[in-house]
Amino acid sequence: MDELRQKYLGAIADAADEPTLEELRLQAVGKKGEVSLRMRELGRMTPEERQEMGPKLNALKDEINSALAAKKAALADAALNERLRAEWLDVTLPGRPRRQGTIHPVSQVTDEITAIFADMGFSVAEGPQIESDWFNFDALNIPPEHPARQEHDTFFMSRAEGDNRPPHVLRTHTSPVQIRAMQETGAPIRVIAPGRVYRCDYDQTHTPMFHQVEGLAIGRDISMANLKWVLEEFCRAFFEVEGVELRFRASHFPFTEPSAEVDIRCSWADGSLKIGEGDDWMEILGSGMVHPKVLSAAGVDPSQWQGFAFGMGIDRIAMLKYGIPDLRAFFDSDLRWLRHYGFSALDVPTLQGGLSA
Repeated sequence: MDELRQKYLGAIADAADEPTLEELRLQAVGKKGEVSLRMRELGRMTPEERQEMGPKLNALKDEINSALAAKKAALADAALNERLRAEWLDVTLPGRPRRQGTIHPVSQVTDEITAIFADMGFSVAEGPQIESDWFNFDALNIPPEHPARQEHDTFFMSRAEGDNRPPHVLRTHTSPVQIRAMQETGAPIRVIAPGRVYRCDYDQTHTPMFHQVEGLAIGRDISMANLKWVLEEFCRAFFEVEGVELRFRASHFPFTEPSAEVDIRCSWADGSLKIGEGDDWMEILGSGMVHPKVLSAAGVDPSQWQGFAFGMGIDRIAMLKYGIPDLRAFFDSDLRWLRHYGFSALDVPTLQGGLSA
């Protein structure tokens, strides 16, 4: 009995790893271990011998099991200490700061647009998002039969029975701001009108609420040449390229005459848009000379004054500049999406109010 004790307790103390320790356990107290076999022999002993040997064998088994458990714990502690030495980390160091506030792409692009046009002498004009039918349509030479005045394109405000006030809509463009600005200041005038607009549409490139900026310049001798220069200068500054080539295609808008869609030269290489080079053209905005009826509705004499107007989607040009594929992502994404496209907290004042962070 003493020989077994010395044999296994010594071997357990010298075990270098858990596999060796498990092998010793099987040899000593496993089903076919030496101590287990000795305990099976108790059945062939006399009662007196069992009374003497039984307690000794049980005590030896318990002692070996305790030694195994203690050694296993010691080996685990040693392995942990070795891992801690190998994977040392100073947990007292402060964590890396990560700003949570961030400016939204639409807000950033609105600020960019405003700054660019401010350098060309344009001020910012604003107006209500709920507009009268007259400001949104009639003053802009949009006749009653025009599709834009149908409910499948426009959000009309509900009216109670007997309410005879003029119809009101969620504005479908920021053009009503042009009418209000001319009524307020007259001519000459040079303004841009950024803001939210609403239309009944929803897909990858349309949402029921989106953002638009329109420009208006009225003077004595303003022409399409002035319009072309303004748009070229804007595109150079916004897309940050020197070589900008625009193409004007004849179109029709009720509030301008003549009217033109404006395309910009570009190329698509490996799925990336490059402005100012290549053999492709992409439409970016609509423009034209302000219709005389629009000037008259705003109280400006069309025989004395003329000018140009243009309009573009802020969300759309943001998508083009920053490579954002889906317009809907502007309104249902989180900070990870913003960081992916490079929009992070800015410690500078913005036109959207105070610090952006």
